[in-house]
Amino acid sequence: MRLRFFIAALLAAWVGLAAAQAPVPKPGAKDLCPVCGMLVAKYPHWVATIVYKDGHAHHFDGAKDLFKFWFDPPKYAAGHSREQMVAIRVTDYYNLQLIDAKAAFYVIGSDVLGPMGHELVPLATRADAEDFMKEHKGRRILGFAEVTREIPFRLDDGKF
Repeated sequence: MRLRFFIAALLAAWVGLAAAQAPVPKPGAKDLCPVCGMLVAKYPHWVATIVYKDGHAHHFDGAKDLFKFWFDPPKYAAGHSREQMVAIRVTDYYNLQLIDAKAAFYVIGSDVLGPMGHELVPLATRADAEDFMKEHKGRRILGFAEVTREIPFRLDDGKF
């Protein structure tokens, strides 16, 4: 029994490590956001990406569309599900590097607009999010798990 538990724990750790280190490709010139259809590469400071176990990637023109996709993958890409995802990355507003979307902090209601208007602006640390709030008149800071299905659509309507 202990051996089975140990093997299961070891396998879970290995899968978690593989997911954390999954390579994240850059969007190509013709990659379209599966949510809105925009050319993603035109907005490199806003790119968000989901990578699947088979290496396939979906690129988004911002965290807002990534979250719309997150809550209903089959609506935007038939045959895709959360269980197949191994990496979810967003571009940090300050350093313009891809960061783990689940560890990021998101500011809404600021005076900074993304390619599709009001955005969930990703930041790597809580301190960066607080600084961004002060500098750009943000309304709220949210963690990944605090973003509800409705928030991205409310942002489209300018509601924070």
